[in-house]
Amino acid sequence: MHPANPAHPFLTNRRVVFFLALLCCVLWGSSYPAIKGGYALFGIAPADVPSKLVFAGWRFLVAGLLLLVYAVASGQAVRGFTRREWTQISLLGLTQTTLQYVFFYVGLAYTSGVKSSIMNATGTFFSVLLAHFIFHNDRLSFNKVVGCIAGFAGVMVVNLGSGLGGIPSFEFTLLGEGFVVIAALVLAAASIYGKRISQGIDPIVMTGLQLSIGGAALLVGGYASGGHLSGFTPASTALLVYMAVLSSLAISIWSLLLKYNRVSMITAFNFMVPVFGVALSSLFLHESLLDWRYAAATVLVCGGIWLVTKEPAA
Repeated sequence: MHPANPAHPFLTNRRVVFFLALLCCVLWGSSYPAIKGGYALFGIAPADVPSKLVFAGWRFLVAGLLLLVYAVASGQAVRGFTRREWTQISLLGLTQTTLQYVFFYVGLAYTSGVKSSIMNATGTFFSVLLAHFIFHNDRLSFNKVVGCIAGFAGVMVVNLGSGLGGIPSFEFTLLGEGFVVIAALVLAAASIYGKRISQGIDPIVMTGLQLSIGGAALLVGGYASGGHLSGFTPASTALLVYMAVLSSLAISIWSLLLKYNRVSMITAFNFMVPVFGVALSSLFLHESLLDWRYAAATVLVCGGIWLVTKEPAA
């Protein structure tokens, strides 16, 4: 591996990077059944998008505040930024959190959790392509191209259905799978932008601020469009706290990994999010795994990760 910052050997150690990246993927994978469970516990109807934005807004606002409290306790400065830095952080929050989750939550309302978790892996394909044009040390290679094609093929396979006469057809809608793919593209671009500005701002502080700003914007948009959140019980409150914690933990770790490693090395692990998402959705939502599409998609996705992260011969 050729780290972006060799002064931090722990965060560029291959085994540490793999472990932390997979931990983030497990946490993000668990968000799919957690979101579906939250809809049920808070009584949010499938078509009630404004209330879903309120739900997401509280999740990310609390996540951001938790990170800022940790940053202050650790002696990090959470103020004193220049006007340009505040603009950069605000733009990151409004794209990586607000805009991405508007598309994601709308998309999730029109397709299944299992399918969404696999479609969201297209973010890796976008990240590797964007990194090729932005970072001089992160160019496309044969392994990366083949790996991305394999991973993207897995995403395509999961959208196959049965048409007339049992002939395979492609099941894809703009408001469903389309919006999930758009959310993945927004996240890919925002993650690269976050890597750039994290070089001059502490990643934990940056993540806490952007989550708070993005979450607040989601709350404003959700409440302004008629959304609400009720039905707080010990179970629903515990779930909301868990989702806030997983967001703050996963995004801060991911930001640190992106800061000190190549974008393509880290974002390749996004292919594992649907693997964990499908498995955890099956476990907690009782969705079937006995579908050849899911098995084929898992094989293709894992093969794509191995190829993209494979080191070239010396």
